[in-house]
Amino acid sequence: MIIIEAVDTGCWNAITGQRQVVTVDECAAELRRGDPSASGNVSVSEEDISRASVVTLTPAAAAAFRLRYPDAHRLDAGERDLLALAGTVTAEFELCSSDRAAIAAACELGWLDRIVSLEVLASSVGARTRRRFKRQHTESHVAAWRTTLRMKDLT
Repeated sequence: MIIIEAVDTGCWNAITGQRQVVTVDECAAELRRGDPSASGNVSVSEEDISRASVVTLTPAAAAAFRLRYPDAHRLDAGERDLLALAGTVTAEFELCSSDRAAIAAACELGWLDRIVSLEVLASSVGARTRRRFKRQHTESHVAAWRTTLRMKDLT
């Protein structure tokens, strides 16, 4: 999850200090369910969660997304709800995701150019990180997925 990686690398406060970050209840709940005793667990505090706007997805928005994207049931619940929320936004927005299925869904929904990696997002606010991003959060990795999806669209 993007927020976990952003907290773990130390760029979360910089991002939320300079960008409006919106998430959904399902993602906040997933963050709260983390097992502190699990190996490699990254604790995300309530204060961390509160730095984002946590939005309740309406049943109408969830239903509209499922109608627009029939494979919605294959997505992680948090990613599904985030994409459903994105479908309700009329202003410009970016989607920060490292989930391959969510990026594929964004492509099918015409949002591929709105996908940004956590690395690019952190760089855009001048954040310095404690460590390198895990591979799936890097621009080179997300760009490769975008390229693969664009090539698939051409065939």
